[in-house]
Amino acid sequence: MSLAVVHTRAKLGIEAPLVTVEVHLSNGLPSLSIVGLPETAVKESKDRVRSAILNSQFEFPARRITVNLAPADLPKEGGRFDLAIALGILAASDQIPTQQLEDYEVLGELALSGELRPVNGCLPAAIASSHAERKLILPRDNALEAALCKGAEILEARTLLTVCAHLQQRELLPVTPHAHLGNTQQRSENDLRDIKGQAHAKRALEIAASGGHHLLLYGPPGTGKTMLASRLTDILPPLTETEALEVAAVQSVSGRHTLTQYPSRPFRAPHHTASAVALVGGGSQPKPGEISLSHRGVLFLDELPEYSRQVLEVMRQPLESGEVQISRAAAQVRYPANFQLIAAMNPCPCGYANNSDGKHLCRCTPDQVLRYRSKISGPLLDRIDLQVAVQALKSGELYGEASGDNSKTVQTRVTACRQRQLERQQKSNADLVSRELDQYCRLQPKQQHLLQQAVERLGLSARSSHRIIKVARTLADMEVCEDIEDKHLMEALGYRTFERQATPACA
Repeated sequence: MSLAVVHTRAKLGIEAPLVTVEVHLSNGLPSLSIVGLPETAVKESKDRVRSAILNSQFEFPARRITVNLAPADLPKEGGRFDLAIALGILAASDQIPTQQLEDYEVLGELALSGELRPVNGCLPAAIASSHAERKLILPRDNALEAALCKGAEILEARTLLTVCAHLQQRELLPVTPHAHLGNTQQRSENDLRDIKGQAHAKRALEIAASGGHHLLLYGPPGTGKTMLASRLTDILPPLTETEALEVAAVQSVSGRHTLTQYPSRPFRAPHHTASAVALVGGGSQPKPGEISLSHRGVLFLDELPEYSRQVLEVMRQPLESGEVQISRAAAQVRYPANFQLIAAMNPCPCGYANNSDGKHLCRCTPDQVLRYRSKISGPLLDRIDLQVAVQALKSGELYGEASGDNSKTVQTRVTACRQRQLERQQKSNADLVSRELDQYCRLQPKQQHLLQQAVERLGLSARSSHRIIKVARTLADMEVCEDIEDKHLMEALGYRTFERQATPACA
């Protein structure tokens, strides 16, 4: 029977579903047809495969060739199936043995010369192949990235000819060793101690890092809001192996160089002209957006009110669920989006409302201030745990000596605080759901009454009150306190200053 079966992997979000390439040779006029919902790049593989086979000194069968990519209802895109199709044709025509193919999965785009070119999304394919207990043959340029998966056996190949020689047991392909990258994290040259003054904002930054809370910094221009945000990744705990693999998988499917950032936390800062699709992801074949590229890291939105209202609103659901579902006619994919939001903004269009330095006077009318702040909706503001005013520095602070702890010292404290949370509840405080608050964040009757009064006075929602409790729990963890104390709750309430300023303007 002139039939061969080769296993490969498609790309669907950060998943890699199995695709079975079935090749059948039959009598009839010479032709090559590909079925199984292939897109244009897959259909064009027939010409690449034919030239690669001929230039690798094999014979291209002068028969009717039918290639089926199963399952038929799964969209197939890109040149990742070239190698599997070529091996299927050679196996069906008895030019290479078929009994070896069951133990392997293959990925790779073919050049006309028969050389293998790299493809995107090889890391999810490596993870899936290890679960299926098959070896994975990849282009050499993809091998190191796929080797981040410990359980996968990765064989690196340069050409179609070397893959065929391996299957014929004439010359075995080299096995890529597992990539040990745990000590390759490069720390930023910037340090938290470089920021002069702003002790209150630095404190808020440490709280945000300790509990995984979202943070809004607002104040006049030039007060260090962007500098503070850029230091957050340096004080966050190092990624665990599982988290690092998640980050690398998102970078792999997006076509970025995974090895340059693994295992550091990503820091994404899109421009305020970015569209909703750029932020969330999308396209005819959905690709990850900025919120997924910042998974397990930081998404920094500078000049928050300058973003389109529609763009900001698309973040509401991912901020709650930690993932984003993208639905298109061709496919529906899920991308992780468990990121930490850091936003910065001016208090008014000119930037100098409530300025205390006396040098710059605000000339904005109340209506202008109201329109400016109304670009940030109440539901989005509810999801930001810490709202901190950043004041202009006095001359003595600006030209004096730097003070405070450096990033390494703060990171040590943050890591210890996160570890206490993981031991108690297996997640950070920011990820606690409402039913877990009574178990891990129980308030005394006096504290409940105090919180209720604050919620009524400030007009806060139930979601805001829950986030205040989570911040108070983080403050207690930072001081290694078993229970939330009054001072923790009072300080957590103090980080809702934006509502207090916005309420009179909206009245």
